[in-house]
Amino acid sequence: MELDLDESSLAIGRIERALSRIEKALTERANRPAPTVAAPAADQSALKAEVAAVIGELDRLIAEAGRG
Repeated sequence: MELDLDESSLAIGRIERALSRIEKALTERANRPAPTVAAPAADQSALKAEVAAVIGELDRLIAEAGRG
């Protein structure tokens, strides 16, 4: 299956939004007062999920570019 231009644009948009959310989360984390415990597991899980989503989209685009 080849990605057409519209699908590629949508994938790039998803990547941009995910990176924006990652940047926002990291900025918020940096601006918080130092916690006495590690960052909440939910925050870390959400950030890991965003990173995994970006990697997945990039892998998909790279694979399709290699075939097309």
